[in-house]
Amino acid sequence: MSSDAVASFALKAHAAIDRLKRQQSVDALLNMVVQQVRQLTGFDRVMAYRFRHDDSGDVVAEACDDTIAPYLGRRYPASDIPAQARRLYLMNSLRLISDVGYLPVPVLGRDGDAPLDMSHGVLRSVSPIHVEYLQNMGVHASMSISIVVGGRLWGMLACHHMAPRQVPYSIRMATDVLAQVLASSMQTLEARGQAAGIERAAELGSRVLEAMSDEDQVLCALAPLVQELCTALQADALVVALHGELISHGDIDDALARAMLASIGASGEVLYQRTDVADWPQALRAQLGKWVGMLVLSFDPASQGVLLALRTEQVEAVRWAGRPEKTIVHGPLGPRLTPRGSFDEWRETVRGRAEPWDATSLTIASGLLSKISRAVAARNAEVDRARTELMAMLGHDLRDPLQAINMAGAMLELGSKSELIGRRIKSSSNRMQRLIGHVLDMSRINGGIGLGMQLAMTDLNAMLSDLVEELGAAHPGARFELDMPASVSAMVDADRLVQVLANLLSNARHHGDAGKSITVGLRGDGAHAFITVRNQGAPIAAAVVEKLFDPFKHTSLNNPRNRQGVGLGLYIAYQIARGHGGALAYHYEAPEIVFTLQLPLGH
Repeated sequence: MSSDAVASFALKAHAAIDRLKRQQSVDALLNMVVQQVRQLTGFDRVMAYRFRHDDSGDVVAEACDDTIAPYLGRRYPASDIPAQARRLYLMNSLRLISDVGYLPVPVLGRDGDAPLDMSHGVLRSVSPIHVEYLQNMGVHASMSISIVVGGRLWGMLACHHMAPRQVPYSIRMATDVLAQVLASSMQTLEARGQAAGIERAAELGSRVLEAMSDEDQVLCALAPLVQELCTALQADALVVALHGELISHGDIDDALARAMLASIGASGEVLYQRTDVADWPQALRAQLGKWVGMLVLSFDPASQGVLLALRTEQVEAVRWAGRPEKTIVHGPLGPRLTPRGSFDEWRETVRGRAEPWDATSLTIASGLLSKISRAVAARNAEVDRARTELMAMLGHDLRDPLQAINMAGAMLELGSKSELIGRRIKSSSNRMQRLIGHVLDMSRINGGIGLGMQLAMTDLNAMLSDLVEELGAAHPGARFELDMPASVSAMVDADRLVQVLANLLSNARHHGDAGKSITVGLRGDGAHAFITVRNQGAPIAAAVVEKLFDPFKHTSLNNPRNRQGVGLGLYIAYQIARGHGGALAYHYEAPEIVFTLQLPLGH
């Protein structure tokens, strides 16, 4: 090569490397490199070939002569490049066959010597099957350049020529350098994309922790984030289950989701996937439909807390470059594989398999699983602590009414007929019933059973009038007023609603200014009913407001103005409001404390 030619070639190679470094996506890199390699080498066809998870590969970029049929978009089976060939492609990044019609020359060693390892030999002969394979394609010269990313064979640049072609050493080295620059750029782009995905998932995980710290119910905390969780896990649908209840995102049938959950069993694994119909229990396969891929994140095995990320099957027409099967023929040297004789396009519909989650997706899933598990564990520890505290509190609080009942019983045995004894027994038993009722409600809420609403159309005006009249008779010293300018009816559980309002009115009596009236208001706007309870008093401290509807508030324990309180009333009232699809809120309108219960009318 003359000095001018060398200089021209060097400039081309330098320009090609510079163009590669400026590309901002993997697709752009591959399309650029096939053009540059074909320009440098003069091959009729240069393909970028990318391996899949199952070692089959797709032609994802191509530059070829107009006179030959393109192979872009076709897939080649894993058997085209067996394991031993892949190992050699990692060891030798570039391999040239200048003429597939060459005659191999045997290398003869001395008798008794170990076979000579030709793995690194540039002039090493190739497999006869590979030669036959190229001949079947009409190829007379080929060159392959390995694309090694992160120590693995990511893909290859495959060069074909329809006539013998010798490529000078300098050009081969230039293309090898191009492939290394390509691999380095791809590794940078992939690492950048993976890091960005992991960072987004970590930020989402932090919001999951924050939501779960602000919300008593795990499913309620996760519900607003299911779409983002689905995106982060690169899933087509998402299911979250706990205590037998579930929420979902995507086109997944509730009955199928429950069947999937039932199929998980107690394997002990907290993170695993199914990507093929054969991975599922036999009895469930016919029900799966398109949902064959599942990633399981078991965040609370004891309470059946599971997050399922689901993927649909890859219903795709695979454009195989010829039928992927190889046949075995018997010749003079015994049975051997024979490569495909035709490379015309052959289509096959792939069913029953989903794209598996890759290493990056599993890293993201593991991070999310860790954060959700940690939040649930903290919640469970808090519930256990609260349960222990409640049991101790009940043991103390039930002692007083039991003692009063025992004393009243002893007086009855002595022949006393005082009405005071009857009232004391009734009062003490009512207090015990209220304490036990709060515990049962708390257990139903924490157990995921729910409060069991029985909705019926109810005249709210009549209900409030009866409640206020009853409380007025029971507490003559309290002053109650009604403010109900219009009649309002709603679909509610009347007993549960009375439970909420009785708690609000009891709080108003105990915590409001003595001698001041307590006002119960009712309004409707056509879609919602608004019930307010107002009493005069100092505003609730900001630190208390933050946890006003939490169970076991320390401000409720041993409160001298409400010694019977155990810190569950507002929590249960809040859950009842939510169970109706409504809300319970506090605000201060000087000089009044105001609690507002919002309920959908539900006509």
